[in-house]
Amino acid sequence: MPGLFGHNGLRAGLGLVAWWVLYRFLQSIADFLTFGLLNLSRESHLGSSVSFFVYEVPKVLMLLVLVVFGVGILRSFFTAERTRRLLAGRREAAGNVLAAGLGVVTPFCTCSAIPLFLGFVEAGFRSA
Repeated sequence: MPGLFGHNGLRAGLGLVAWWVLYRFLQSIADFLTFGLLNLSRESHLGSSVSFFVYEVPKVLMLLVLVVFGVGILRSFFTAERTRRLLAGRREAAGNVLAAGLGVVTPFCTCSAIPLFLGFVEAGFRSA
């Protein structure tokens, strides 16, 4: 029998380990591709630009995947109904402070803010 989180938890854990290993060696991979396979000079503008691009594009995509995955996990545990119950019946000032506190648990980027906002709209939240 699988552990506490089952097969999906094991897959997610292995996926996170693979993600971390790839992220950890991304600079080495970019250097190998740029300066090894493409044989560009480290001192040239073209070489440094290609190295930057080959390193940064996968890094940003990997971080985006991690953020979206994390927000998905967060949304599965912290439902819109639960948020509504937390914010219901509060005065405006207290509700704003509590809502801001809830916003702290998500990264400040559109990768998480837009899905969270859409979830609030689907749940029937609206501005007073």
